[in-house]
Amino acid sequence: MLVNYGLIVRMKLIVGLGNPGLKYEGTRHNIGFMALDHLRERIKFSDFRNESKFKSEISRGEFNGEKVILIKPQTFMNLSGDGVLLVKQFYKIDSKDIWVAYDDVDLNLGVLRIRFEGSAGTHNGMKSLIQCLGTEFFTRFRLGIETRGESSPIHQDVASFVLERFKNEELPQVNELLSTFSEAAVLALKKGGEAAQNMFSH
Repeated sequence: MLVNYGLIVRMKLIVGLGNPGLKYEGTRHNIGFMALDHLRERIKFSDFRNESKFKSEISRGEFNGEKVILIKPQTFMNLSGDGVLLVKQFYKIDSKDIWVAYDDVDLNLGVLRIRFEGSAGTHNGMKSLIQCLGTEFFTRFRLGIETRGESSPIHQDVASFVLERFKNEELPQVNELLSTFSEAAVLALKKGGEAAQNMFSH
């Protein structure tokens, strides 16, 4: 929520998880950043700008009559919650109005799942978010990245796998997933998360 001249204005905080720096661009672990870049272009928000006081790159705008903040934390994955908490506290945003897009190694590449609560699993960024926010009740857009056993050896460990760049033959599926995420996020902004879950989350 944002209090402005005595009025309470609803706001959405949409977070993409990833690691900052050229070294990590295009890696599986950074598909959350990629998803927010895609959404920003889709809803025609301003370019992301680094805002050190929030430890994040931020884009702001209004969509469907609601203020929306897009953020990409710049603290590295295992400290993702730090920047999110700073933005949440500054704008007094309710946890139920926080949406998070992140890579999920438990889902096959191209699969989108939308959930409204749950544990972090093995994802360090989500662990940091839950710890900093003090709740598991916020919306997750889980972006499937798993391909081991298809284009990679099944025995490859998770830590090295998620820091790999997507292979050229995977890029069509990646692009389709990013488009699906943007469509789902737009529908959620217009009609609510349950509508997006019913249409896009299988």
